[in-house]
Amino acid sequence: MLHLMCGKAASGKSTLAARLGKAPNTVVIAEDAWLFALFGDEMTTLVDYVRCAAKLRAAMAPHVVALLRSGTSVVLDFPANTVETRRWMREMIDASGAGHQMHLLDVPDDVARARLRARNAGGDHPFAVTEDQFDRLAKHFVPPSEDEGFEVVRHVNA
Repeated sequence: MLHLMCGKAASGKSTLAARLGKAPNTVVIAEDAWLFALFGDEMTTLVDYVRCAAKLRAAMAPHVVALLRSGTSVVLDFPANTVETRRWMREMIDASGAGHQMHLLDVPDDVARARLRARNAGGDHPFAVTEDQFDRLAKHFVPPSEDEGFEVVRHVNA
């Protein structure tokens, strides 16, 4: 099973991913952890994020497919927030033949912003996202449509 996360910044994607990752024979692959480890010093702007995330996706795809083919479930804690990113995820589903669930976290912006401020203040997250960056990221957020063919599990006010 491939679990996918869709939701704006601070909507609870990583929290849900960690919970799903506790299932037997399941591994969580978290974009933020990998980006920080590989490109942390290079990531200061959203343009940097887009460039580095594309490199990470190219490297991760064959690994995720191999895990799924081996019977290991994967919780992919990468934001499935654009049609382009979901195309990449669909390619892994098709290549592996695995089942999937697209977890859509439907959280009001004011709740996500409050979580974001708390997360930034806590200093536990590898990247601090400003309110301006939240707004810019939110402009690119496109929820999955039926024609994309994902099995969507909606989490309201998660």
